[in-house]
Amino acid sequence: MKFEKILVAEDQEMANISLRRTLEEYQLPAPHYAYYCEHALTALKIALKDEQPFDLLVTDLYFQEDGSGKQLPDAKALIKAAKALQPDLKVLVFSGEGKAAIIRSLYDDYHIDGFVRKARGDAQELKSALECIAKNQRYYGREFRSLAAQENQHTFTDYDRTIIRLLAEGHPQKDIPAWLEDHQIQPSGLSTIEKRLNLIKGAMHFTKNEQLIAFCKDIGIL
Repeated sequence: MKFEKILVAEDQEMANISLRRTLEEYQLPAPHYAYYCEHALTALKIALKDEQPFDLLVTDLYFQEDGSGKQLPDAKALIKAAKALQPDLKVLVFSGEGKAAIIRSLYDDYHIDGFVRKARGDAQELKSALECIAKNQRYYGREFRSLAAQENQHTFTDYDRTIIRLLAEGHPQKDIPAWLEDHQIQPSGLSTIEKRLNLIKGAMHFTKNEQLIAFCKDIGIL
């Protein structure tokens, strides 16, 4: 598969430059640019009407409001509308988002074909993603693969999330049993809480609660 017509939805000039250079290196046709989600959806509709549909949409995840009040809220809404309009459209998200839970939702709920995080080395990732998607394969960015693999080392329960959330909110570990008792959550013993935290940290190869809290924020469960 070779991309013949590409639509880029992106409101950051520097990201546009990075994308443009990558596309040029692959000798792909110059893309059509849209700076707002609503404009991108309009371009897709016009292309379909003219029987010259786009075959790849590259989009950021978040956009600044244009002040019109008519803009689609974010790229999730754009992707959903685009897929409903054109089910065979390939979608690559190029975003600074780093939470694994949000990225996973893009794959599971919005059926994107690839995700690349804006970061150092993203040009090479863009190349790899384009190659993968061109072969009708899904592309998973390296940072997401790393977070997802680490997350899979432990299955977080509601009880785990509650304990870690309380720590993240600043509750001293020694005061958590009283909070759990007040909210009728069992087990509430301090020894049980300590053992549970040690179990999770051991599975994740962490030594401090702060590392665990930061990780949980990264993957989007806090």
